[in-house]
Amino acid sequence: MAQRPAFFIRQGTVVSQTYSFEWFPGFAISQKQRSIESLHHAILRANPDGRPLEVSTKSTDALGSKLSAFRLRLDGYLLETVFQSAKVFERGGPFPDLLTVPPRDAKHDVRLRSSGVLTAFRYQDEDFPLVPKTAFYDFIYLSAVKQSLAPEELRALSGYDFFTDIAFNPAKSVSTQARSAALLRLLLDEYGRLPDFSKEDFLQYHRNHVDT
Repeated sequence: MAQRPAFFIRQGTVVSQTYSFEWFPGFAISQKQRSIESLHHAILRANPDGRPLEVSTKSTDALGSKLSAFRLRLDGYLLETVFQSAKVFERGGPFPDLLTVPPRDAKHDVRLRSSGVLTAFRYQDEDFPLVPKTAFYDFIYLSAVKQSLAPEELRALSGYDFFTDIAFNPAKSVSTQARSAALLRLLLDEYGRLPDFSKEDFLQYHRNHVDT
């Protein structure tokens, strides 16, 4: 058995619940998709009316695949590389050269582990703090969605209310596209669109509406 969280909206806040499910080991996409199906069955056993969406390149749903950080683009670059390139450490960074390498290479660049403690994120000459947790990732995620998805694709998000990311392990990582997608759904429910937040306005919204 394995455990993974699903993210959803409760009383105007993005929250998560951890579910136990059967894990299917192996690197094949078919094995990942079997694990996703098992996780979604666990969600539905607890929430029979739930409508889960896997948000990753392994998703069998076209919308879930398009919402992956390895597919979304921001300012012409893949979102995952934007996130990795923006990291600022006590002894280095940001690393703009990571914008143009494959996202998995960017994620595993040795400098991200040899430059000391992470201190901030820098995007468009602005520094973002580490707290609230996931705020920077969620900020650029929403910006990438604005640039990457058509209006009808955004509207289709209202058909889902639980969001998963089979590769996300809270014991190893902080940010996940599943939480970002749940926040996206919350903003669409509240505003009917994706608002143009300033950095400070978004940070305040995040403090009030995202449980990290």
